[in-house]
Amino acid sequence: MLAFVQSRGERNVQADTLRYLAERPDLQGGAGNVPDGPALAYKHVDLRAGAHKQPDYLAINRFGQVPALVDGDLKLCQSGSILLYLADKFGKMGGKTAEEKARVREWLFWEFDRLAPNVYRPRAIKRGFMKADDNVYSLYTGLANDALKVLDAALAKSPFLVGDEATIADVAVYGDVAYAEEGAIDLGPYANVKAWMGRIEQLPGFKKYEDVLPKQDAA
Repeated sequence: MLAFVQSRGERNVQADTLRYLAERPDLQGGAGNVPDGPALAYKHVDLRAGAHKQPDYLAINRFGQVPALVDGDLKLCQSGSILLYLADKFGKMGGKTAEEKARVREWLFWEFDRLAPNVYRPRAIKRGFMKADDNVYSLYTGLANDALKVLDAALAKSPFLVGDEATIADVAVYGDVAYAEEGAIDLGPYANVKAWMGRIEQLPGFKKYEDVLPKQDAA
């Protein structure tokens, strides 16, 4: 299994998930391994150099974006789709009942629509990747705070987004919220969100993206 991710320093939520699913001993035969060898390998994609628009990469991800996952003959793109595929492949973190599975998908779609763009755009502005005036920045952060209020209210009712156990919905949403403060979005008012982040960080096998991704590409 090969994952294509952004060069270090950018969003790598799916990489956290790949490693989390692959390293849990209770998910497979051993930490970091499947019966036929290594569970996954990484290749970084240099977006600034335009590597994602080159023919060899477009053959893997026709949209010219990251992430991408190659598993045998399957070439898959879009973080939510990759998360759903991995949850199904490993039989974990996708929800146990039909209703839980539907709720997981619901949160994934919500995350992509309401949370992710309104966290990553302010972050990009603050880090100099995106140029925008103060009104645009305020628009995005206002929408981010609207989403965080929804998230905080949901987490007042259960320890994780879909019941008592973490799912890929938590992985996706955590991956956004973890970058909020880089966009100068204050998490202080969201006590339930902060407590939930602590629970995520205590899960077996959890690592920050900077500790997950190898410095060098797979051979």
